[in-house]
Amino acid sequence: MTNKPEAPVPVEDRFPEDDLRYVRNRTFAEIAIGDRACIERCLTASDVQLFAVISGDDNPQHVDAEFASSTRFHGVIAHGMWGGALISALLGTRLPGPGTIYLGQTLRFLAPVRVGDTLKISVEVTARDEATRELALACRCINQDGREVIAGEARVIAPEEKIVRRRATLPDVRLSDGDGVRRLLDAVHDLPAVRCAVVHPCDEASLSAALEARDANLIVPVLVGPRVRLETVAKAAGLDLDDVEIEDVGHSHAAAARAVELARAGKVDALMKGSLHTDEFIGAALDRELGLRTARRFSHCYLMQTPGYPRPFIITDAAINIAPDLDA
Repeated sequence: MTNKPEAPVPVEDRFPEDDLRYVRNRTFAEIAIGDRACIERCLTASDVQLFAVISGDDNPQHVDAEFASSTRFHGVIAHGMWGGALISALLGTRLPGPGTIYLGQTLRFLAPVRVGDTLKISVEVTARDEATRELALACRCINQDGREVIAGEARVIAPEEKIVRRRATLPDVRLSDGDGVRRLLDAVHDLPAVRCAVVHPCDEASLSAALEARDANLIVPVLVGPRVRLETVAKAAGLDLDDVEIEDVGHSHAAAARAVELARAGKVDALMKGSLHTDEFIGAALDRELGLRTARRFSHCYLMQTPGYPRPFIITDAAINIAPDLDA
C-alpha cells in the first residue's frame, strides 16, 4: 500500500476572496462577457496637487484657485487623466487584475470633476478573443449625482495564470507647498539686494543656492573660498561665475576669517554659510579680537520648514547658548 501525495490546495482556497491583505486576478478563462468591477474614490485637494507633481502638469486650471475661478469651470477641477489613472488601477488590481497587459484606452471627458466629488469607477467586459486572450472593457466614471463624467473603452490582454500576492505597503506621502518660504520672498521682493559674503561654497548645493539668491535679487554674492575649487565646482554643475566677485583664500578656516573681516569693515551686509562646518563658521564670528561680538549676547538660529507644520519656523540657540531663557 502506498500513500499518494495530497493534491495542492488551489491558490484561491488558500487566500479567500474576502482576505483584503491580498491582491488577486481573474484569468482569461474565468472572465465572461458582462463581468464587472468597480471602485469608489473621493477627489481631495491633495489628490490634485500630487497628480500635478507626478505628471508635471501645473496648468493653473488645476492648481491656481484664483485663476480657475475665472474660467468656464468656475473653480479648480481634477486633471482629466486622474480619472484615467483610476480606471488603470481598477484594471490592474480587480478586473482582470495582476498580470494584465494594457493595450489601449479611449476616453471621453464629459463633465468636470471637482474637489469633494465621489466617483464610482466601473469596467465591464464587452468582448473577448480566445486566440489572443484580449478583452474589451467599457469604462465609466459616475459622480455622486449620478452624472457620467468619463466614458470610454480599454483593451487588455488578460492573464493566463492565477496570481495572488500580498498587497504592497505603500509609503505615506506628505505635500509641502512652500507657501511659507514664498511669503518670505514676497515680503522682501521690493527691497534692494544686500552684499553677502558666501563662506566657502565649495559644493554644488551651496554654490547654486548663492547664485539662485542672486538671480532672485536677494543678494549680491561675494564668494569667499579657493578660487580654483570654486571654478571646478561651478564647471561640474554648469554654473556661470562670470561677473561674480571672488575673495580667493586657501581653505575653509581662512574663508570664515576673511568673511568676518569683510563684515567688520562694512564691506558686506550679511554672511552666508557654505560647505564648511558650522563651528568653523561661528567660531570666526565669535573670535574675541577679530570677530563680530558686541555688548549683546551672540546667538545662533536657523530657519526650517517641515511638511507637518503650516509655516516656516526658527530654531534658535542650537549651537551657542544651549540653555536659553528670556534674558539670554
